[in-house]
This record gives sequence, structure tokens and C-alpha cells, in this order.
Amino acid sequence: MFRRPVSMSALALGLALTVGLRAAAQAPAPPAQPPAGQPPATPPPTPGAHGEPAPPPRPAGDVQDPPRFPAHQRPPASPEMLERGKAQYAGLCSACHGADARGGQLGGPNLLRSQLVLDDKDGELIIPVVQKGRPGPPPMPPLPVADEEIKAIGAWLHSLQAQGTNQGGPPPGPETELNILVGDARAGEAFFATQCASCHSTSGDLQGIATRAPSPMTLQNLWVSGGVNRGRGPARVAPNSGSKPVTATVTAASGEKVSGRLLRFDDFLVTIGLEDGTTRTMRRAGNVPRIEVQDPLAKHRELLGVLTNANMHDVTAFLSTLK
Repeated sequence: MFRRPVSMSALALGLALTVGLRAAAQAPAPPAQPPAGQPPATPPPTPGAHGEPAPPPRPAGDVQDPPRFPAHQRPPASPEMLERGKAQYAGLCSACHGADARGGQLGGPNLLRSQLVLDDKDGELIIPVVQKGRPGPPPMPPLPVADEEIKAIGAWLHSLQAQGTNQGGPPPGPETELNILVGDARAGEAFFATQCASCHSTSGDLQGIATRAPSPMTLQNLWVSGGVNRGRGPARVAPNSGSKPVTATVTAASGEKVSGRLLRFDDFLVTIGLEDGTTRTMRRAGNVPRIEVQDPLAKHRELLGVLTNANMHDVTAFLSTLK
């Protein structure tokens, strides 16, 4: 007998039906639907690519992101180093940069948001600035401080930054008012006679100064800064905008002279604020143009280079007796 030949289309149809039936037989049954009024059952965790258990689901709500900035990733320094750095900072830096490093009476910048301090690892960026100073305004005078002490200061600043938020905010907790009346008033009177009496008088401009300052900390900030108030917030005074501004006379190579309030002075540019409210900026190339600066608080800035922590407390103790 002869069999009728099977067409190719019939073979293809039979193969497709066979594969479909096998797949249906091997597929897991769909989960049973829960009775009405009951919540659906939690599905089992899906295994990973290599059969390991899948990680647990991330909890809902506000989850703290991992630290993203170097300030939050540094290993903490020893408690002894942090305590030494805090003490050195209080004596050398707090007048300019504030007791909490967020800006002080002399207009020093907020160090918690300073890119230089954020990038510093072990004092390699902070040491040159402290030992060599920087132009202003306000200028930072060079301070004869040993490398190890500056490293301790940097470690303390890093510890403050590590307490801040990911947005570079201040460390938690309220500002504290320290008891700084711990100096020797007699030693402070002797220091005042040699360093301050040529410009100030206890029976003249400083008479009753202790009653004009609301706290010993404010009194100390006033005399160290020369009476300049550059606090934070709405009451903050812009740099070089007080009653004792820094002025300058700039003489160009052509002989032209421009005088006014000194707004900027660095290695590349000098900017002068003129009486009509406009500004004039000139490029600098070495000593051209020639710049003569008149700073009424220059003596106070120079004093920062020789003023010790003990001197500061002694003078504050002496001035607190002038009531």
C-alpha cells in the first residue's frame, strides 16, 4: 500500500502543539487566590542569579544614605589629638573663624564649608596657609605654629565636619558660652600697657567697656577684633563695610591714581570701591600697579601673630574689671 505524503505545514503544526503541551505540563501552577476579605499571601523571595537568596526589600520611609563626602568617611582621630586641636584652635583661630568654626568677629570664613579644609587629609593643605598667611581682605597673617599642632587643629575641624549633614551644615547641638575669665588680670594689665596703650586708654575709649559687652566672650571678641562685629545671620556686616574700612591708593604704570575702599586684594586682582558707588578692578603683575594700603586695624591683625592663648585670657580678665 502506498501512504499519502504528509505536508510540511502539518508537521510544523504538530511540532508546535507538542512543545506547547510540554511547557504547560512543566510550568508551576498559579498561586491560589485567597478567599474574599483576606489579604494576599506574601510571595516567596526570588532567588538571585546564582541561586543565592535575594536581599531583603528596602524599608519604606526616610532611609539615611551612605556617607558621600570625605568629611564623613575619615577615620576619627584619637581623643587626645582632638582635645589638643580644640585647645589650639580656641587660642589661635577662634577670633577670626568663630568658636564653632562657622565664622568670627574678624570676618574669617566658615571653615566647616571650606573646600580647602574638606580636601585636606592630614594638614598638607592647612599647614601652608597657617604658616604663610593669605592676602585679604581680611588678610590672614602668618602664624608661627608647629606642623603637629596644625595637624591637630585640622583633625578637630574634620571631626566637626563629620558631625554635619551631607549638605555641609553645622554640627548638632546649641552653641555654648564658655567661661573664659580664667586669666591673670595683672598680667593682662602689663600686656595692655606694652601692646595696646599707644592707641587705647582705660580712662578714655575703653572706660567702662566691661559694662558695654553682654558677656566675657563678646568682650574678648571685641578687643581682639578691634571693635569689628561680623556675626552670622541678618545682623552680619559685610567684610570691610564698617566704620573702620580698609582703604587703598592704587597707582597704575601710567601714573594714574585710584583711591577708595579696598574690596579685593590678591595676587592677581585689586578692586577699589569708589565714592560714587562704582568699583574699579585692575590686574596685578608683580608690584604693578603699586598699592598703598591704609588699614586702621593693622595693629590688631599684627597682634594675632604674637598673641598667645594666655595673653588673650589675661587681657580679657583685665578688661573685665573696667566697669
